[in-house]
Parts: sequence; structure tokens; C-alpha cells
Amino acid sequence: MSGKIVLVTGASSGIGMAIAKEFVEKGFKVFGTSRNAEKTEIEQSGGYSLLSLDITDDSSRKNCVDKILKTEGRIDILVNNAGYGQMGALMDLPGEKFEKQLQTNLVGPAALTQLVVPSMIQNKSGMVVNISSISGVMPSAFAGAYCSSKAAMNAWSDTLRVELKPFNIKVITVQPGAIQSNFGNSAAQNLAFAEEKSLYAPIADFIHRRALISQEGATPAEVFARKLVNQLIKKHPKAIIRLGKSSFVYPFLKRWLPVAVLDGIISRKFGLKMLEQMRKTH
Repeated sequence: MSGKIVLVTGASSGIGMAIAKEFVEKGFKVFGTSRNAEKTEIEQSGGYSLLSLDITDDSSRKNCVDKILKTEGRIDILVNNAGYGQMGALMDLPGEKFEKQLQTNLVGPAALTQLVVPSMIQNKSGMVVNISSISGVMPSAFAGAYCSSKAAMNAWSDTLRVELKPFNIKVITVQPGAIQSNFGNSAAQNLAFAEEKSLYAPIADFIHRRALISQEGATPAEVFARKLVNQLIKKHPKAIIRLGKSSFVYPFLKRWLPVAVLDGIISRKFGLKMLEQMRKTH
């Protein structure tokens, strides 16, 4: 597969950068994307070009894809990685923040895929790699918008896989566990929490900790990327790939634990059991 053209969204840092660099190491020609206009059209130290892309904007998506197709004539592998984590209790989350989360993590990648797939069909092969999250399999408190977007991506990816199979296009869903990146800091900055007005003000520390929890003991992004790309370049890669800390434990718990038991674990972990007890004593 070396020499093929790869497009990795959200490749200016973190997981996306690590994936892009790993594909370069394997001999692929890689284009990454970033929303940062100051970093566009430059050759990264990792050996790939970085193009401007706002995943939520129609014209930006089209311009990005057109640039690659004009110079290369095809895109063989699309890695839908761009996204972010909107944290906060669902009762504190303004509708526009929920909508932005879905637009960025699901609607935008779906629209980008529609632009890329026709070139794959023309070339009679291709691969769409959707970077989801284990949070889409087992949701947790104070990350409802993010978990919802990733659960929706899992369902979209499952459907896309079946619908594109007749055209010899593979669709791979990647469900990482905790991977080292700037995700935690970004999530903390995007935290929706009106501390004085929130129903959850008494357990504010738990909410702030939830935004950063993905970085506790996380798997290095380079290790994750190396293992992922090694799996993707196999002749028959798995349809669903889980890598990184807790990527197998959480689906196991979700599948086998009774709902009441699982709810209890989450409630204790994120301070909701404490909040319940506090309300009973007042």
C-alpha cells in the first residue's frame, strides 16, 4: 500500500499528527489538515503537507479535497480524526454547544467523506478510517455531548461499512482508549459549567477532573499510531479496532455488567453518589 495518498484531518497535533507521521514512515504520501491558517500549506517536520480545513464549513471541505485531487488525482485513505470534546453536565449545556459538537465530530466528517468517496469508487478501492472513541461505547457523566457524538459516529461508521463494501471500499472504526494528546486541555477549555448556577456546583471538582481524566496514564500517541497503522495496512484489517488504555475494559463492563451496577460505578466515580447523599441530608 506504500505510495498511496492519505488524508488525515486534525493532523497539526496529537493523535492526528502521530497517525500522519506513521503513514509517512510507511511510505505513504500524506496530507494533513488544520484549522490554523498560519500553519497551512507547509511541509511538516514529519514529512507531510498541512492544508487548511474547517471541518464544519462546506466550502472549506470542498477546497481541501479539490486541492489534493487536482495534484494527486486520487485519495486512497481518508482518516476522519478532526474533533474535540465538549464537557459539562447535560443540564448546563447550551443547545448551540451541543449542536457544534455534533457538527464537528459527526456531520462534518460525514460530509467530507461524501466528497472523497467518489474518487475511491472511480479507482475501485479505498479506505475510510473513522477515529471514534471508547466513550461512544460506554458513555460517562459530564461528557454527554462528546459521548453522544462518538456513539453516533460508531453507528454511522457501521452503516457506511456495509453500504460501501460493494464498491471495494473498506470502512474502519477506531475506538481509542486514553491516548496522550492535548484533548484534556482542550476539553477543559470547552467545559460548559456555570458554577454558581449549576445543579452540580457542590461537586465542581469532579466535573473539572472529568475534562482531564483521559490523560491519566494515557498511552503515548506515537505508540497508538504505530499499532493502528500496522493494523490498517494489513490485507484484511479488522472492522473495529480498539487500542490504548482501557479500550477493552470499558466495552467489557458495558456488555456484561447490569445497568444498575454500571450506573452505580459511574455515579461514585464522578461524585454523583456524593451529591445524592448531600441532597438527602439537606
